[in-house]
Parts: sequence; C-alpha cells; structure tokens
Amino acid sequence: MEYRSWLDCFSFPRQLTIWINEALSEAVSYWEAIDQTVLINQHRVLLAMQQERIGEEDFQDSSGYGDHDRGREKLELIYARVFQTETALVRNQIVSGTHALALALFGLLRPGEELLFVTGAPYDTLQAVVGSKGHEEGTLREWGIGYRYLPLTDTGEPDLSKLDPAYKPRVVYIQRSIGYEIGRQALSISKLETLIAAVRSVYPESWVVVDNCYGEFVETREPTAVGADLAVGSLIKNPGGGLASSGGYLAGKEELIYKISSRFTAPGLYSNLGAMASKRSLFQGLFLAPVLVGNALKNGVFAAGLFEKMGYQVKPRFDQIRGDIVQAIILREQAKLELFCRTIQNSSPVEHYVTPVPSTPPGYEDPVIMAAGTFIQGASSELSADGPLRTPYAVFLQGALTLPHALWATCRAAQALFEGVQL
Repeated sequence: MEYRSWLDCFSFPRQLTIWINEALSEAVSYWEAIDQTVLINQHRVLLAMQQERIGEEDFQDSSGYGDHDRGREKLELIYARVFQTETALVRNQIVSGTHALALALFGLLRPGEELLFVTGAPYDTLQAVVGSKGHEEGTLREWGIGYRYLPLTDTGEPDLSKLDPAYKPRVVYIQRSIGYEIGRQALSISKLETLIAAVRSVYPESWVVVDNCYGEFVETREPTAVGADLAVGSLIKNPGGGLASSGGYLAGKEELIYKISSRFTAPGLYSNLGAMASKRSLFQGLFLAPVLVGNALKNGVFAAGLFEKMGYQVKPRFDQIRGDIVQAIILREQAKLELFCRTIQNSSPVEHYVTPVPSTPPGYEDPVIMAAGTFIQGASSELSADGPLRTPYAVFLQGALTLPHALWATCRAAQALFEGVQL
C-alpha cells in the first residue's frame, strides 16, 4: 500500500488528525531553533574529538587494573572539553545518575559539613542518599553530614530570598530537571547562571554542584560554562547518545574530581585505574548525543502542543524555553497514566508485547509505572514514558532515538487517550 502522508499509516479519528496537524504546524516553527542548537553542539563535540586525535586503538578494551588506558583518558579529556571545564571522570562502572551524584556528595563532603539544596526537596532517590528517609544504610546523615533544602517559589523556581548567610554549606546542590515534582521548573542555562551567581554572592566558599541529568545539550552551554564547579549525569540519558550501555560522568574543577575519584576507587589510586570495555559506544554515543537530544526536544514541543489541544495541562508548553528533554503531561487519573505508558510500550521496538505494571523501584516511596521498550534497559535517551502513582498523575515523556518513531508513538498515545482504549 502506498501512503500519501505518514498519518495515513494510522486510522486516527478525524478530530485527532486535525489536532495533530495543527500541533505539527506550530511545532515546526520552533524546530529551527532546536536545529541551530544541535549544529552548535555537534560542532563542539566534533572539535573536542579531533583535538584529542581519536584513533581505532582508543576503542580497544582494557583489562585488570586498566593501567595506561589511553582511550579512557582521551574520553575524559573530551568530556572536559565538551563541558567547557577542567577535567572529568567518565566510567561505565557508575550504575546510574543517582550513583554518580552519590559519588560526588560523598567525595566532597566531610563529617560536620552541610549540604544545601537550593532547588527544593531532593529528588526521590537522593532522599535515600542524604538520609531523610531514616531507614537506609550508609547515608550522609550516618556520616554526620547535615543537609537542608530551600522551598521553591509558588511558580516552582528557586527562591533567591531564602539564601540565608547564616547557613554554611560546603556544597550547594542544584537540580536542573523537573524530576517527578510537577510544581518544579526545569532550569534553563540563563536561569542557572543567575542562580549560581546569587549562590556565589552569599556562599563564596561553597562548591556548586549541578545535577545535569536530562539537561545535557539542551542548550549550547553546560552548567560548568556558567559558573558551576561540577556537573553530574548518567550515560544512559542524554550524553550516551543511545549507545552507551551503562555509566555516568562527573565534569568540573580538577580539585573536585580529584577528591571524587578517591571515593570512586581508593585514596592513592584516584582516576588512574579502572578497566573499561565498550569504549567505542561511549565515543560514538557522545558524538550522536546532540542529534538525539534535538529529536527529543522536537517531540517534546509537538507533544506539548498536541496534548494541550486535547485539554490536558502540559509542562512546559510548546512555546516555552526548555531546560531539559522531559515533557510532563498532567493526566489527573491513574487509569490514564497507565494507559499512556502501556501505549508507549506497545509502540516500542523492543518488548512491545510486554504490559508495564506499577512497581516500587529502589529508592522510591511511591509505585511507578514505566514504559521503556528500549535497546538499552532503562535508557531515557530513547523514547520512554513514566510517572509515579500519585496526584496529579502526570506522565513524563522523554527521549528519542529517531524523530519519526517518537512522533508516531506520541500520536498513538494521544489516540489511546482520545478513544479510551489500549491500541
């Protein structure tokens, strides 16, 4: 059968087709700016790789101690260049973004010191790390490290008036992404720059650490280019480009990476050791990352416009500046949240036949439903959707290996909600 339009591949109801076409027409006018960001970021990554003279020998696996692994060393130098900072620690032994953030906090903080969150309460999994849940082992609290957080404003942004000079934080922590808190605003680089400057004026001796998960390559600068001492993230999110099978990164000031690498391996060993396999996918994934992030941003703009036309509250709206690749859609009903995720899973290239059901992942208090029919397990650089089973029952849509697949799957989720049945 020959199709005249990609929409002919589906039997969408007439009204939904009208909304899809309208949302696409509105989105395209914003896609050009995204393309400009992709071009600039792609050029920066390309130059970094050329400057480090990457060769076939740099892709070879190392073993044992990983001594003199030139490929690993070049990869970390490239990350430092891309993130416009001094140095980096990039390892596939880091199991998640939370693991990378825990490495940073335990590496930098000492007993009796204080951690200050200036972007509201810590994300669910970080609650366990700091010890606010009260029943986890090996927390910062157990080591005598205190923490406090500053509430957000009514609009979900950091409240600069709450930066109290009486506090003496060793580390000031900034979460860039929305996380699972629908009242939070993802932070653009411009807002990050303003926040970091305000923090510096009140706490000049503190280290500023940015949780950069979901924010890499969304704009043409990274947090470390606007004053952050350290940016931290996961390789199965934006910077892995859909190819990294595991890992995390920490990019920032040499003094901080030195301290953190002591925690990662052992005092005296630092970042000098650590065998690495599959380095080819880490190099290639980073090279592809700007394009994949662009795909995710384009689909986010489209999804925001489409679901808003369907009567749902979305965050951000299609015409708003984005600080991460996450598109939140407030569904208000648990049944709709589960239906949305089931349809995204059913529209995936891997395990489309699986029905996702809610469960409580490690580090979370509420059950979460996740749709991730991805080539890399749990990779949110690929199209995925998830959300906690709590009010207002928002689904968080992110990632895109290819833009056509993301658009198709998003439209199928819209159709499922429109018709009230799983496709």
